[in-house]
Amino acid sequence: MWTIDANKQQNATDNDKPKTFGMTSAISLSGPKPEDLQRTTELQKSLEPFDAFETEAELNHRMEILAKLNVLVKTWVRDVSIAKNMPQQLAEKVGGKIYTFGSYRLGVHHKGADIDALCVVPRNIERSDYFGSFFEILKKQPEVTECRAVEEAFVPVIKMNFDGIEIDLLFARLALKEIPDDFDLRDDLLLKNLDQKCVRSLNGCRVTDEILRLVPNVENFRLALRAIKLWAKKHGIYSNSLGYFGGVSWAMLVARTCQLYPNAVAATIVHKFFLVFSQWKWPQPVLLKQPDNVNLGFPVWDPRVNAADRYHLMPIITPAYPQQNSTFNVSSSTRRVIIDEFKSGMEITDEIMLGKAQWCQLFTAPNFFTKYRHFIVLLVISNNAEDHLEWCGLVEAKIRFLILSLERNPHIALAHVNPKCFDRPEPETIADSQKSSGAENAAASDSNDDDASSNTAAKEKPSCSMWFIGLDFERVDNLNIDLTESIQNFTDAVHKHAVHTKMLKDGMKIEVRHLRRKQLSDYLDSSILKKERKTSEGLESPAAKRAHDDAHNNSSKKKKKIIENSETKG
Repeated sequence: MWTIDANKQQNATDNDKPKTFGMTSAISLSGPKPEDLQRTTELQKSLEPFDAFETEAELNHRMEILAKLNVLVKTWVRDVSIAKNMPQQLAEKVGGKIYTFGSYRLGVHHKGADIDALCVVPRNIERSDYFGSFFEILKKQPEVTECRAVEEAFVPVIKMNFDGIEIDLLFARLALKEIPDDFDLRDDLLLKNLDQKCVRSLNGCRVTDEILRLVPNVENFRLALRAIKLWAKKHGIYSNSLGYFGGVSWAMLVARTCQLYPNAVAATIVHKFFLVFSQWKWPQPVLLKQPDNVNLGFPVWDPRVNAADRYHLMPIITPAYPQQNSTFNVSSSTRRVIIDEFKSGMEITDEIMLGKAQWCQLFTAPNFFTKYRHFIVLLVISNNAEDHLEWCGLVEAKIRFLILSLERNPHIALAHVNPKCFDRPEPETIADSQKSSGAENAAASDSNDDDASSNTAAKEKPSCSMWFIGLDFERVDNLNIDLTESIQNFTDAVHKHAVHTKMLKDGMKIEVRHLRRKQLSDYLDSSILKKERKTSEGLESPAAKRAHDDAHNNSSKKKKKIIENSETKG
């Protein structure tokens, strides 16, 4: 009898303890109210016009593609093994497997999204085999187009379009004889004796699986993450390479919100997401769990040990060993933009949860081109589409260094890069715009020369893409800023890297120019600028709209008072 009473007492004590999800106890264990369920239904419906969900047929198409890739990998591993004198009976068993990670593995990919995948092979297969014979096999597949290998990347990858779906396929060679079909990548000891590139390649799968394991309710997490990803893309803060947050970072922030509100439905999680991270004390790190104490010699994020980690501005730490900061590219400018967007999102979702605004307002793009008076435009030029894809990829990866250089200028308060890459409407007229940099255009003296040059342009089909950086200057009278050194250092660094990696080809150019707002129409289609002006007039955030109305009312009152005073004096 005493034992039973003691057990009851122990159970009561355990129930009184706050439940812990992740690093801390939950902020609230409350379940959803009827209005929360209604807001969640509204949220799901609001995502549909943005192609946030795929049809059953489209999902099946992805599975078929991955199955074909899996067969290709197994066949290739077997054939390479036999070519390396392995008996056929053993070669049939060594296996090899395709794993997915990122948005597809999380179950939050949108219609037409690419797939992040990983090719895992046994120890007898080398990376040189992957970027050699397997790359050639892929190029010969009738369904595969735009296949290119990026072997020298920080995480080596083969990029391709497989039957209409973009796929980034990484490579990892494990120190194992066989890779069975049911093989689990979660075991930390798998990383023992692997090289850094393989560990980085495995990291995507291991982190994705760990995130799914650490959220209290996967379905609520998925719907909330779909909403946050769409919001981040619409608001221009979804890009790891440009210093904003990438997909895995947004997933970890939503997962942390789910841990803090484990019984909340998706609409509440989205609202609480903005509440939590608009008030977060950066650079306090976001962690989903206590870091694993694994000692395999790989570097992990730890500001107590690594001096460089102490300078990270908005650390979000991956939950799988070796733990890394997924946001080390964040700069002071991108941090300010992200935090401002968190606060704006908080205002809008406050109104939504009160029934005073619609979810579509959360997904309305802000006004970038009407926000700043000064801009820098990066023009990336190539002779053909194939070269252009590669050239743009390199330039985009380097833009954040230009941002860092601009931030060091004491007169620049903010350098806000727009992640959207714009196509120049008429790339063949690029030479005309060189007037702005002091170059003069010579008039053609012979009409035959004009015909020849136009024919050459038609054959080569030059491409031009643009990135824009909004500049906010410190308010100083008679300010005259020279950006020549920052711009020259950036263009020199890009060209030097292109030469070093043997990427630079004829026709590849990069030009950087300073513009005023009124000059944007020379570079952008008028419909883009008109849309922004219309949006800025009609779709402000609720708080901004109230402030605007108050200011307008106050202004009207002042005008009325002035008129009344003047009439009295008259």
